[in-house]
Amino acid sequence: MKGTVGELGEFGLIRELTSRLTTTPAVRVGPGDDAAVVAAPDRRVVASTDILLEGRHFRRDWSTAYDVGRKAAAQNLADIAAMGAVPTALLLGLVVPAELPVTWPSELMDGLRDECQVAGASVVGGDVVRGDTIMVSITALGDLRNQEPVTRAGAQPGDLVAVTGWLGWSAAGYAVLSRGFRSPRAFVEAHRRPEPPYHAGPAAAGLGATAMCDVSDGLIADLGHIAEASKVRIDIRSGAIDIPTQMNDIGQAVGVDPMQWVLTGGEDHAIVATFPPDVKLPARWKVIGEVLNPSALPQVTVDGAPWTKKGGWDHFGGDIES
Repeated sequence: MKGTVGELGEFGLIRELTSRLTTTPAVRVGPGDDAAVVAAPDRRVVASTDILLEGRHFRRDWSTAYDVGRKAAAQNLADIAAMGAVPTALLLGLVVPAELPVTWPSELMDGLRDECQVAGASVVGGDVVRGDTIMVSITALGDLRNQEPVTRAGAQPGDLVAVTGWLGWSAAGYAVLSRGFRSPRAFVEAHRRPEPPYHAGPAAAGLGATAMCDVSDGLIADLGHIAEASKVRIDIRSGAIDIPTQMNDIGQAVGVDPMQWVLTGGEDHAIVATFPPDVKLPARWKVIGEVLNPSALPQVTVDGAPWTKKGGWDHFGGDIES
């Protein structure tokens, strides 16, 4: 579609965006009414929200609108899965300048729709507002399907720490893009479009996971959330973490130890969980550490020692990745 958002108008834009959507059986009333109605057979709704701001969380010269849509949906749907729930629905709040070409929000919606389909969810509604810069606000919903939610507060000394999904790929891709390159493509795409292991969250709940979260701020930072909530210490065994050859090559090229990306690079949205030591984990889960009694050491250690290099993400402290 040609033209700008301003030329199309608010209701024309809404019609254009909603025309691109698909639905699932969980959606009883979709876009077009005062509110959506989504089935909640469990009678509990898991909810998460997040905001992406242009220039802060994405750049249009690095990522297409479709990429931004996939990423915005993925990071919210991953939060639902990390509670042990099944994603069901997503709501969009969109702020755009009037002069923005209509193709941008249209492609954004395509990305949101397609990522929701991967997770088994649907975009069910939202709002659009005129503003000076692009802002994408997402609210994701999920259903626990009669499971108890897996929070960050249940880890016990003796538990295993295991992860499924990629670690450090997005950070390596960010390093590549920051230096003006576009390859290796797999790492660049991991930054643009993370691929969370959605089904692993509910499966982990079924296996008896005691605590869980997705890796959005960095492995050490996110395990730190579990350690703090559970009042335990967690030790990561670096030797248990495989680093791909190409990631090592990127590290050598840019002068960064790739283990830094693995331990502190966020936005891969892998899922990390703690499990009782007698649980037999499927092959997709990699045991990378253990839960210990609290001590005077930092709550997360690597090979028994504090990790002294900076890293991770803090929205008010800034990006402190290498």
